[in-house]
Amino acid sequence: MSDVLTILAVGLLTAAVVMTVAALVARAVGRVAVVDVAWGLGFVAIAATAAVAADGDATRRWLLLGLVGVWGLRLAWHIRRRAVGSHGSGGGDDPRYEKLLGGPVREVGFAVAVRKVFVVQGVAMWFISLPVQVGAALSVRWWPVVVAGSVLWLVGLVFETVGDAQLAAYKHDPDRGPVMDRGLWRWTRHPNYFGDACVWWGLWLVGGLASGWLPGLLTVLAPVAMTYFLVFATGARLLEQTMMKRPGYPEYAARTSMFFPLPPRP
Repeated sequence: MSDVLTILAVGLLTAAVVMTVAALVARAVGRVAVVDVAWGLGFVAIAATAAVAADGDATRRWLLLGLVGVWGLRLAWHIRRRAVGSHGSGGGDDPRYEKLLGGPVREVGFAVAVRKVFVVQGVAMWFISLPVQVGAALSVRWWPVVVAGSVLWLVGLVFETVGDAQLAAYKHDPDRGPVMDRGLWRWTRHPNYFGDACVWWGLWLVGGLASGWLPGLLTVLAPVAMTYFLVFATGARLLEQTMMKRPGYPEYAARTSMFFPLPPRP
C-alpha cells in the first residue's frame, strides 16, 4: 500500500509540473487552448513516471506506458495540427474556453484561467490515470483481463484514428455535403469521443481490474469520470450546442446515435 501511495503522490506532482509548464506557455502565447495539447502529454508523463518509479509487474508497467504513450502522443499531435490548421500561430483562443472563463483571457485575467482550467484539468488528469498508476505498483492477478483491456484499447484507438482521418478527408472534399455523415460518422456523431472512452475503459481493465477486485473497484470511477467528461461536461453535449445550429445537423442527429455506434435510424 505504501508503494501505491508513493506512486500516486509522484503522479500528482507530475500532473502539477505538466500543467504549470502548460500555463506558462499559454500565458506567453495568450491562448488557454494550449492545455488541450498538454492534456495528452500529461497522461504520458504520469504513465512514464509510474513505470520508472513503481515496482509492480514489469511487463504490465511498460505495457501501460506503451498504451498510454501511443494514445497520448497521437492525441497531442492531432490537436496541435488541428489548432495550427484552424487558427494559425497567431489565431484567437478556443471559443469553449472563452465561454468557460466568461470572456477572453486577456480581459478576465490569467489567474482565472489557471484556477478554472489548468488546476481543474491537472486534477482530472491525475484522477483519470489512477488505474495506470495503481497498475504500475501492483502485481497482475488476471492476465486474461489484461488481454481483454488491450483489445478494448485497440478498438478505441481505431475509432479515434479512423474517425479523425475521415473527418479530415471530408473537410478537404470540395463536393462534401453540409454534414459529415460518412464512415464511422454514419453510426455515431462522435466516434472520436467514443474511442476515447473505450481507450480508458480498456486501461482500467489492464491496470485496475486485472490487479484484483479491490483495485478494480477503487479505480472504476476513473473511466466513469472520463466518459462523463466526454459525453456531458466538455465533450459531445457542449459541441452539440453549436452543431445543432448548422443546416442539416438536426436531421443528421435525428437519425444518428450521439455516442454509442448504432445502425442509422430511418
